[in-house]
Amino acid sequence: MKILVIGANGTIGKAVVAELVARHEIITAGRSSGEYRVDLKDAASITALFKEVGKVDAVISAAGNVHFAPLAEFSADHYAIGINDKLMGQVNLALAAQNALNDGGSITLTSGILSSDPIRFGSSASMVNAAIDGFVRAAAIELPRGLRINSISPTVLQEALESYGPYFRGFDAVPAAKVALAYSKSVEGAQTGQVYTVNN
Repeated sequence: MKILVIGANGTIGKAVVAELVARHEIITAGRSSGEYRVDLKDAASITALFKEVGKVDAVISAAGNVHFAPLAEFSADHYAIGINDKLMGQVNLALAAQNALNDGGSITLTSGILSSDPIRFGSSASMVNAAIDGFVRAAAIELPRGLRINSISPTVLQEALESYGPYFRGFDAVPAAKVALAYSKSVEGAQTGQVYTVNN
């Protein structure tokens, strides 16, 4: 398969590429790295990416930013960071991918464990992740031509504990390589409308 991976230079993205590259043709894209440039906050940038890349069999998004802060300090602008980037960036990617995928192709988005297991300072991440999972479940019943869509909802990564460990006390971290298996399941399997939670 010809697979487009957005965010391939991140911790999860690198693990996903490592998992799939032996079996598939991998094309990488990102805001500042990869073979192609794309800004998920800019729908025109997403359209231009697919015009450059051409038809693919699968699209994977391992990208997206949200703001973390105490609830009392959050403003509408802070929430807009996650909404415009991780949420609508991936939604717009999925919408554009409909026309760039070959029949039977797949879309895999990334949400996160905070959709169902919140932490302090993570209200934006919880909101955005839950919205992504909801979008995936709804989009799956309308996609044409046998197209599939799933989301991956990982817990905190072992590789990220140095930075995020203090916020995820009591969480059982997983290695990125284990998370990558869920992306393999989404791309190489047959299910749609699923949220694959990766948690020990």
